Amino acid sequence: MTPCRRRGFGGRSSGWRGGTMRKAGTLLSVYLAYMLEYRAELFLWALAGALPLILLGVWTEAARGGEFPLSPGEFARYFLMVFLVRQATVVWVVWEFERDVVEGRLSFRLLRPLDPFFDHLAAHIAERLARLPFVVLLTLLFFALFPEARFLPEPGAFLLGLGLTVLAFLLRYTMQYTTALLTFWTERATSVEEVFFLLYLFLSGTIAPLEVFPEPLKSLALLTPFPYLVYLPAALLAGQEVALFPGLWIMLLWGVGFLLLSRLLWRLGLRRYSGQGA
Repeated sequence: MTPCRRRGFGGRSSGWRGGTMRKAGTLLSVYLAYMLEYRAELFLWALAGALPLILLGVWTEAARGGEFPLSPGEFARYFLMVFLVRQATVVWVVWEFERDVVEGRLSFRLLRPLDPFFDHLAAHIAERLARLPFVVLLTLLFFALFPEARFLPEPGAFLLGLGLTVLAFLLRYTMQYTTALLTFWTERATSVEEVFFLLYLFLSGTIAPLEVFPEPLKSLALLTPFPYLVYLPAALLAGQEVALFPGLWIMLLWGVGFLLLSRLLWRLGLRRYSGQGA
């Protein structure tokens, strides 16, 4: 009897997992089809993220004429990786969520059996897949303009960097989703996000690698979540030496902290939203 029960339990468990995977696949397929209808916009979005490629030229020329911790070729490789990491980690959920709350569309989302956290996450993942061809095209164009930046990362560094990029995306998504939940109280969560974006821009390694920061500022930046959104995966992919395990621990701590905070804000905010008759 026990073996039979075990098989039955295992069968139900396998069926549940299979059903969940099928639903996730269907959701991604729907969002991917939706994103592919806007190919021109996707190309413009990818092109709008080309700031690191512009900064590459600035820092490469500066490195040729002065003393910097990185060579011109290292600057070129770093900013190429910054471009790719930012393409993989761009997030816009705060604008979508704010619109849902202000326009009352959140009520329709609440009728679905899926937490909006995962619904928006699926849309972001589908957008990454639709954006990929344009990112490859821009990368090939970059190699044509900057042949000195051509390189292949070590397989181990590539896999670690890829994993860190996925974690960076999840961290940034969770951070911005937590900010989005402030809409329940302010209806202007995007204003808060704009402040965070300025900190992100200067402390993440997007404007400059952390190696050129003064040591006190670099130490302070490494305590924030921002360097782990861009600098850590980009530097690793570019072949630079990084403090991988300390960075990974800090990254995970921030991720868990924001995830717990988002769950708390969701419960409190949902009560407020329901209490307003929405």
